[in-house]
Amino acid sequence: MRAALRVRPAPVSADVRLLAIASEHLARLGPKRVTVVAVAAEAGMTHANVYRYFPSKDALLDAVVGRWLRDLEAELGRIADAPDPADDKIERLLTVLAAAQRDALNRSPHLFAVHLDATVAARPIARRHRVRLRSLVERVVEEGIGAGAFVARDRERAIAYIFDASYRFTHPLAIHHDADVPADLVEARFGALIQAIQRVLRVGIL
Repeated sequence: MRAALRVRPAPVSADVRLLAIASEHLARLGPKRVTVVAVAAEAGMTHANVYRYFPSKDALLDAVVGRWLRDLEAELGRIADAPDPADDKIERLLTVLAAAQRDALNRSPHLFAVHLDATVAARPIARRHRVRLRSLVERVVEEGIGAGAFVARDRERAIAYIFDASYRFTHPLAIHHDADVPADLVEARFGALIQAIQRVLRVGIL
């Protein structure tokens, strides 16, 4: 009997390997102490070779954050696609978005620091994330209006209101500023805000 053929795993591409190394360096050293030279050395290549895939250190670290943001956006997308009522979806979208970032601040502070810096500097990774978030919220608002759950005289104002009202709990800069606020107090304030957002969307004062 012939021995079963062993299937060799596909080789990991250079950019994926660099991201894995950069992610480990970021978690261990923090963004200021990560260097392209050290990442390249561990990957067995020159730092000039790294720049073929990532044009700068910021681009490399932003790509690490981008992987985390894509996973978060995928989770938010599943919420937007669920068959639940629109008002429930708005609550879940904002809750997951807020919780994921606060969790990153507490568990992965260096990752959060890059996310915060990219957002404040409006780097491409942050701008793309903002566009995707808006698209998801827009879908849920339109669904709510179509189903009669939301009453909005101006859809754009309704979407802007959701982001403006939830800023303190969903924007990384505000989350950073509230880092020392007890979690139970944040949750209580956030719960009250969600109820207010849902009430405004149902009443249709925008």
